[in-house]
Amino acid sequence: MKILQVSTQAQIGGAGIAAHRLHTGLRALGADSWMLVSKASQNEAFVLAPTRVSDKVHARIAPKLDLLPGRLSRLDSDRISSAWVPSTALSRIREAAPDIVNLHWINDGFIRLESLKHLRQPVVWTLHDMWAFSGAEHYHEDELRYRQGCTAANKPAGQIGWDVNRWVWKRKKQAWSAMRDMVIVTPSHWLGRCAKASELFGDNRVEVLPNGVDHRRFHPMERSVARDILGLPKEKKIILFGAGSATSDKRKGFHLLVEALRHLEAHVDQSEYALAVFGALSGDADFSIETTYLGKLQDEISMALVYAAADVFVAPSVQENLANTVLESMACGTPVVAFDIGGMPDMIEHQRSGFLAKGFVTEELAQGIRWVVSDHQRWCGLSESSRDKVVQSFTLEQAATRYLELYSELAPA
Repeated sequence: MKILQVSTQAQIGGAGIAAHRLHTGLRALGADSWMLVSKASQNEAFVLAPTRVSDKVHARIAPKLDLLPGRLSRLDSDRISSAWVPSTALSRIREAAPDIVNLHWINDGFIRLESLKHLRQPVVWTLHDMWAFSGAEHYHEDELRYRQGCTAANKPAGQIGWDVNRWVWKRKKQAWSAMRDMVIVTPSHWLGRCAKASELFGDNRVEVLPNGVDHRRFHPMERSVARDILGLPKEKKIILFGAGSATSDKRKGFHLLVEALRHLEAHVDQSEYALAVFGALSGDADFSIETTYLGKLQDEISMALVYAAADVFVAPSVQENLANTVLESMACGTPVVAFDIGGMPDMIEHQRSGFLAKGFVTEELAQGIRWVVSDHQRWCGLSESSRDKVVQSFTLEQAATRYLELYSELAPA
């Protein structure tokens, strides 16, 4: 059984990393897994990146072309994907001749959405955000439009300009209607509930299969050694925050962390704390706690070192599926403080392996940070429980095994 993981990127971005980890886990189990991508961070066997000049040119210009309809709509959104750009992705999939196609994040002009209805293999679509059952936006605060469909009647009041969400949603409605046998997979129960409640996927089978993390690469290590290597203060309580675009992506909640740290400063000696941030070189930090910006970290060994150096990882996301960063931190034995939203409760057990604050009460987020780091014996228990949670439920082998069972069920006899 040949399995093809189809993803815009491999090893880049949250979705690209999760898709590649699934592929790696499947191959470790002996499965014939391949990846087909528009962009890869490095050459790798079994990852099919563009080789033809035309495909390489398309990979460079398609993301810019895909943004044009969103700009015409005047929507104030961080991410708009119209999936209108013609591409050769469908022919590349056919050339690979898989028995199962597993779609992942396929935006940035990688695949024109109308192409998907021409797939003849069983299709599994792993959702890494809300785009597949929404309009053009990848996350929605208002459930109405994806539950009812994007119509003229429910266009948000005050939204001017062309309704790109409605245009994209109507195209999906037509295309997805030819793919009723497609199985939808979501890494978190929250996203699964959203997909099942949507107009577009209400009739589809929806399975919740969590992502996995390499618990042998992400593991606890001596904190003082990690801090020495990174040049971080040895004696302070280090708060860690990070994401792909840590301080510029509002969905990741850096602005809420700033508020929480101001609350924290009112109750502690700020000289005893330090903040480390990866995924950014600077940020609008209106607080006094010493801050080190680590920039982009390009490899998992560096990431594991940073997690191991910290006392607590804070994930103040406004919306989140099943964050790789949370699983990575927990695998390294570093407890996580987050808001009780999205897929966070799938990973974090409140006051057992971390702390879940009421969504978006920054005073509670600050309270959670203090609670985690203020008692060493308690911290040790949280650290052990965090690691145990990953080993018991979120390893690469476990994730790959769940998917392999699904593929075996769907594969033609």
